[in-house]
Amino acid sequence: MTEKDYVEKFEDMSDFTLSDDQEATLLAKQTECTFMWTNAQHEPVGVIMNYVWRQGKFWLTATRSRARVPAIEARPRVAITLSSRGTSIPLCQALTFKGTATVHEDNETKEWFYRELSNALRPNSAEQAAAFVDGLAKTDGRVVIKVVPDMKISFDTEKMFRNSPAGLSYSYLG
Repeated sequence: MTEKDYVEKFEDMSDFTLSDDQEATLLAKQTECTFMWTNAQHEPVGVIMNYVWRQGKFWLTATRSRARVPAIEARPRVAITLSSRGTSIPLCQALTFKGTATVHEDNETKEWFYRELSNALRPNSAEQAAAFVDGLAKTDGRVVIKVVPDMKISFDTEKMFRNSPAGLSYSYLG
């Protein structure tokens, strides 16, 4: 690859996407994302949240007292970004989704979601997972947020640097 080709590739970025298998692995292994919405002044806001990916949707939880809950009820367009950092995936991968959020307060949704989230966050201890479910269920005003994605951006660092003069970053090699 010539230097000119290399520079053009960095400007385009369309070749550096994740495969369907890579996306599925990242969505299954990661449990943390940056959840973004807009406030009443239409300014972007984001926080780190835990999630589970089920049925082609993101599922998260917060208490109704959190500013994000009334904000997404008023303006349901949101974004979610996750990366492979903190997982067993060896190189940096990332996914960003835009979608529409819905707030759920029904017990049926809460019951299955609390179990799924607790098992994802406490996979090595049924006792700890059960205690986590109990804590979630006892929290006043807790809601479940469902995000149905309709747009996606993916990025694979390995593809970007594989044939570049810069090479792979050692910080991603473990």
